Amino acid sequence: MASKTGNAFDMDLFKRLLKYTNPYKRIFYFVAVAAILTSLFGVVRPMILQYTIDNALMTSDYENLVLFVSIMVGILILEVVFQFCFIYYANWLGQEVVRDIRVKLFKHMLGFRMKYYDKSAVGRLVTRAVSDIETIASIFSQGLFMIISDLLKMLIVIGVMFYKSWELSLLVLTVLPFIVYATRVFQKKMKLAFEEVRTQVANLNTFVQERITGMKIVQLFTREKTEYERFKDINDKHRNAWVKTVWYNSIFFPIAEMSTSITIGLIVWFGGLRVFAGDDMSLGIIVLFIELSQMLFRPLRQIADKFNTLQMGMVAANRVFDIIDTEAHIEDNGKLDISAIKGEIEFRNVRFSYVEDEEVLKGISFKVNPGETVAIVGATGAGKSTIINLLGRFYEIDSGEILVDGTNVRDISLKSLRSQIAVVLQNVFLFADTIMNNIHLDKEGISEEDVINAAKEIGIHEFINALPNAYHYNVKERGAMLSSGQRQLISFLRAFVSDPGILVLDEATSSVDSYSEQLIQEATERITKGRTSIVIAHRLATIKQADKIIVMDQGEIVETGSHQELLKKEDGYYRKLYEVQFKEEETV
Repeated sequence: MASKTGNAFDMDLFKRLLKYTNPYKRIFYFVAVAAILTSLFGVVRPMILQYTIDNALMTSDYENLVLFVSIMVGILILEVVFQFCFIYYANWLGQEVVRDIRVKLFKHMLGFRMKYYDKSAVGRLVTRAVSDIETIASIFSQGLFMIISDLLKMLIVIGVMFYKSWELSLLVLTVLPFIVYATRVFQKKMKLAFEEVRTQVANLNTFVQERITGMKIVQLFTREKTEYERFKDINDKHRNAWVKTVWYNSIFFPIAEMSTSITIGLIVWFGGLRVFAGDDMSLGIIVLFIELSQMLFRPLRQIADKFNTLQMGMVAANRVFDIIDTEAHIEDNGKLDISAIKGEIEFRNVRFSYVEDEEVLKGISFKVNPGETVAIVGATGAGKSTIINLLGRFYEIDSGEILVDGTNVRDISLKSLRSQIAVVLQNVFLFADTIMNNIHLDKEGISEEDVINAAKEIGIHEFINALPNAYHYNVKERGAMLSSGQRQLISFLRAFVSDPGILVLDEATSSVDSYSEQLIQEATERITKGRTSIVIAHRLATIKQADKIIVMDQGEIVETGSHQELLKKEDGYYRKLYEVQFKEEETV
């Protein structure tokens, strides 16, 4: 894991990233070779230029002039060809790598337990999965190979310089340590600056996504001005983070440019004196060193620039790998696959807490026989919905046992267990897709005909058929094109079509109109017949026909019995709940 300090480079993180290039080794090596050849051709050209000046221009040799110019043109063409190959395949490699990382990241996130998402901002996760991963691609397209090419070019340039004139070489190298030091300081500062940039980008994404998603609440509670001021503050921090990177660039690059100009001045001054003195220094050598000094310092400046890109990619990689390394999965060690179940459910002294030392369920025990309809009621926060989350193993219990058909749910594979449980939630989530796709969710064995027949059976075919394009009507993001009642009906049909062994209705009729509720009640009677069903309800009138009612209060089961049995208890908790609701309905 990359450190959070100002260290310029994390080699362990870089090696880990390079492992993703293993499936593309041929392309990787080809890009490396193209980078090397591009560097070589870049250095050869000024050497031929020097030879042309000294052996053609200074001697007025026209034939040699034509020959050397032709050679330079040929080398230039080769350089262009290899540069094209380098740029194209370096970008291709980067995109292949980030595709593989993104797939791995998303697959990893699919298995996270709900507790992880409870604590993680959606906008931050979206930033990691989209923009951060795309930034990693720049490591290959603009960072790694560019830096290798530039470093190689610098080594070749220094070698050629000493071969041609050690005196001018030493003159050039006197300025080099200053630039190297400035580059090193620049890299460390930019590492910290880019850490801050990525943090502020994630904060901005999170804020904007939450406010857009909850815009109705923002406007209902007239928070426009408040949220606007908060956005300005977050946006200012985002701007300041970027301005800091601009500040460092504004200091470094003028210094590097000034150093280059000083070096050229020294070369012309010292070389000119040698020419005037009649030494073996030639005009071609002076021109060569001017070109080579440019080729030495320009890559150094580019390395700093490319290192910025590399730093941003490394920071992004660190954040992405941080999620990939997160162990937040429900252990799926179950070996048993169940294709059909009787539907017996048993909780044995189950204890659970979302937050450590704050128990939500306090040792509850109950049993649901196959085919029974059991209702769970209680005040908000009593632990009703928690029972459903634990049954599907979306959270791990602290202690106790949960059994389905006498088998501990830990011994059943997650996919198999959840395929036997269909849940209809109070807050229905629909994807931005057609009604048909939202119902069958690409589940094998469910055809379009099955969906239509199921809709007819529960009495909602007419409502769907009246929509534009009927079952192929796109409901848009979160089902925005449908009313809450219509979304609930679609969700109910989705559960019905999957033919589950266990059906769960979690406040399924609490937010629908009377007509939709009637449709759902009729469908409930059909789908729950002969099937184990758990109904969590706030409105007690909807659960009178349940075989058993479990009454919960503050994480404990306080009463169990049928509707009539519970009403007979003089000071019973259920009776008090029922009387309060009955009086409220009478008042209405």
